[in-house]
Amino acid sequence: MRRLLIGLAGVLALGAAKAQPDWRPLDAANTLVVETTRGRIVVEMAPELAPLAVARVKRLAREGVYDGLQFHRVIEGFVDQTGNPNNHDGGTSSYPDLPAEFSARLPAGGPQTVLLLRTDGVEGFLGSIPFTGVGPAERARAPDHALRVWGAYCDGVAGMGRQAGIDTANSEIFFMRAPARRLDHDYAVWGRVVQGLEVVRAIKVGEPPADPDRMLRVRVAADLPEAERPKLQVADPRGPAFRARVRAIKARKGAAFSVCDLPIAVR
Repeated sequence: MRRLLIGLAGVLALGAAKAQPDWRPLDAANTLVVETTRGRIVVEMAPELAPLAVARVKRLAREGVYDGLQFHRVIEGFVDQTGNPNNHDGGTSSYPDLPAEFSARLPAGGPQTVLLLRTDGVEGFLGSIPFTGVGPAERARAPDHALRVWGAYCDGVAGMGRQAGIDTANSEIFFMRAPARRLDHDYAVWGRVVQGLEVVRAIKVGEPPADPDRMLRVRVAADLPEAERPKLQVADPRGPAFRARVRAIKARKGAAFSVCDLPIAVR
């Protein structure tokens, strides 16, 4: 009996060890800190979705290219657009344009969390970044069973601007003031605002604004002294608290439920 109890205790301990926590820290290497004339914006970046875009944003931040640039196109209920060195549409950095990164393949058992499963598609989160993807049948046909997804343009999502051609993303970035799902699968998603959504929505509106707000300083959190890094924890979509919120919102919204109904909590 004693041996059985010891064995049961070991199983329970293993189960407890595998319990998913409700909160997770940000990865400083993939966190962007944007100081603006309206306050601080903290963005969790998603190299799994758009590795070239994330690498470009980091590079331009480290070179100081983004410092001082205007939010040159700001539309209420839509986007805050910035990142062009000439402070208006069409400006680019000195680097070549990037190829389109409108979708990505996530391996089975990867870090993604599927929260909504339909016959024709799925919706879920990769960290704080919402995504939508192909359905189970299409996934099953893939030789490696990887899940093909694309970022969902919910509020706070960060995207790469481009010109008419799909391979023309360069330095321009934008932050969503509100959801606009028509952008899905058409512009690369490289991150999401986890702190400062109220700042995003406070940026002065105009095309261009009469007195534009600016990005004063843009840094990768890992490059900041430890004391200056954001001390944030983000709700983990794999945790029980987040899943309980999902169940409650699904029950309230019914068939109208969308991944954009789930803002990411931060503490």
